[in-house]
Amino acid sequence: MGFIRRQLLKVIKWDDPSKDTIVYRYPMEDRDEIMNGCQLIVQESQVAMLVSNGQIADIYGPGEYRLTTNNMPILTKLASWKYGFDSPFKADVYYVNTKQFINMKWGTASKIAMRDDYFGLIRIGARGTYSFQVTDPAQFMREIFGTNRDYRTYSLVEYFKSIIVSNFTKVIGEAKISALDIPAKYIEIGELVRTEIEDDFDKLGLKASALYVESVVLPEAVEEAIDKRASTGAMQGAIDDYTRIQTADAIRDAAQNEGGGIVGAGVGIGVGAAIGQTIVNGMPGTTQAPAAGTCSNCNASLPQGAKFCPSCGKQL
Repeated sequence: MGFIRRQLLKVIKWDDPSKDTIVYRYPMEDRDEIMNGCQLIVQESQVAMLVSNGQIADIYGPGEYRLTTNNMPILTKLASWKYGFDSPFKADVYYVNTKQFINMKWGTASKIAMRDDYFGLIRIGARGTYSFQVTDPAQFMREIFGTNRDYRTYSLVEYFKSIIVSNFTKVIGEAKISALDIPAKYIEIGELVRTEIEDDFDKLGLKASALYVESVVLPEAVEEAIDKRASTGAMQGAIDDYTRIQTADAIRDAAQNEGGGIVGAGVGIGVGAAIGQTIVNGMPGTTQAPAAGTCSNCNASLPQGAKFCPSCGKQL
């Protein structure tokens, strides 16, 4: 008799088995219809949307719903249903994943140019990771997804990469950071780039939750300069340590000097005090103490809290 049996959907639910699906269209055949009072289940980090004839209708957050005219106001209006409509109906159901998609990769396909005050015009490469999430499912649906059966992160990777690299180039140019200092500024650069791409992501109904710079490939000459500066700094630290050790030995020798008598002892104490003050002044994070007056014996300036004159050795 030409009768085609309808299949009525009583429960609609999506258990996401993947890690990269952003949008999933619930599978429905041409004969499938949604039963009035059907149970729609939306899990955490999901949003469900009813779409009628390609037009977004009602949107549902996490929870369980019984689909009736009472909680489908937009679809009811689009279909011109009268109050109390209880027949099966046709509509597409799309699930949108609102969780964070993490550890997405970005990187420069070719090296970009930057101007450095010391090295002049150089070319660098960069790579890192970022994370994003859907904040406006309807906007994302209109701008990106359309009516595909599903949509995964790899469909957006190249587009996102172009946005990030473009803004990374802008940040490096405007920040005027020396190539020698870039390795110490990864966190700051990453946050600046994330801020720059906010508007581009927002137009798509998305949010860039985080962006990190993992490495920047510098020209060989710049790498050698960084290594040289690091080794020079280590050498300078070793020289400073050696000087302080030698000064401490000199104080010990002066204190053990028994051949100078009372005058020699006094001079030794004075020299020791002066050398001790030199050590203190050479210590990282210390400064010269303010003067506390003058010595009554030689009129030399006395540091704050001194027990002996650093010039003549007189006990104060």
